[in-house]
Amino acid sequence: MKKLNLLFLMLIGASVMFTSCSDDDPTPTPNPDPEDEMVLSENIAEDMTLESGNVYTLASRVSVLDGVTLTIEPGVIIKGEAGSGANATALIIARGGKIMAEGTADSPIIFTTIADEIMPGEVFHEDGLAPSQNGLWGGLLILGRAPISVGGDNTEAQIEGIPPSDTNGLYGGSDAEDDSGVLKYVSIRHGGANIGDGNEINGLTLGGVGSTTVIENVEVIGNQDDGIEWFGGTVSVKNAIVWNAGDDAIDADQSWNGVLDNFIVVNAGDKTFELDGPEGAYVDGNYTLTNGSIIAGSAAGLVDNDENTNVNMSNIYFTSLMDGQTFDELPTVASEFSNFEVTLPEGGTVADFFLGGSADFTTAVAEGENTVGADKSVFAGWSWTSVSGSLDILK
Repeated sequence: MKKLNLLFLMLIGASVMFTSCSDDDPTPTPNPDPEDEMVLSENIAEDMTLESGNVYTLASRVSVLDGVTLTIEPGVIIKGEAGSGANATALIIARGGKIMAEGTADSPIIFTTIADEIMPGEVFHEDGLAPSQNGLWGGLLILGRAPISVGGDNTEAQIEGIPPSDTNGLYGGSDAEDDSGVLKYVSIRHGGANIGDGNEINGLTLGGVGSTTVIENVEVIGNQDDGIEWFGGTVSVKNAIVWNAGDDAIDADQSWNGVLDNFIVVNAGDKTFELDGPEGAYVDGNYTLTNGSIIAGSAAGLVDNDENTNVNMSNIYFTSLMDGQTFDELPTVASEFSNFEVTLPEGGTVADFFLGGSADFTTAVAEGENTVGADKSVFAGWSWTSVSGSLDILK
């Protein structure tokens, strides 16, 4: 296991005049001012650990390759440099690679932009970037070998946001129990760089990720595109926040077959939920969204389903609605919706916001009287959204 030891690298750097590295050399090169920073600029081809107490700069699109594990210790901060198009910075966990990013409630792992002055020990930087600032780097993409549903009988595809020339962007396969590692207590901020017209990078992209991957206690803030998007796969996510997504907060595609449990959405840019069905021949049951609280804010809409969206939704609470925000339609395929509650704006009715039959499972309640929704207590202390007070409206 390679350990990135700052002192060692500084001594090595002082002992040689010139250094060259190949595309397969994963060793970051020292920052010109390397007090606490290291640079990740090449694909990671052997096991590597990013150590607690350090800030690392992501200088390019970096992939953790097949058979390789990237371990990120609690409290690590990774800052992506600015870039767009093919030069957008992003961290990709390629098929067969693993990320072991296990932060703690006292010491979360933070992905952000180089423009963010946050340092280890801070949940956010006072007088720093606004939580709405986005598109300043790419994002985190995890790709696996679990089944996806694209174009007929195709079993793999190239993930959006990564140029087709980069084969590390391929995802999908036949292993429903594929393991891409662990994400715990991770905050992803200010990303979503655009690589082309309408082709931004999501905050957290999950492409064909398998069910033995563990994702718990994650936060996405100020992403220019979607907050979290699933492209097929079987991975489940527990305890998630999406705040100020520029596009949809929660997006599911290609016959994802997992569970999102205990989640909060605050102020999506487009829809709170963009929920799509299979795009090819493969279908394997429904995905599940349960125990969620939605602070609608200025979102363009609430829920958008396809006719063939294979989803079950239950125990969802909506508040802070504005006129024009709607649940648009119900799928025509087998799906289940139950136990929606909503606090309506003055003069509004459930039928004004919940269309296409969705009013049948939605009940109006007074603010603070909801009996369904997320447990916000699990986000206290470690998430910027909670520390900022943005969740105070929720009981």
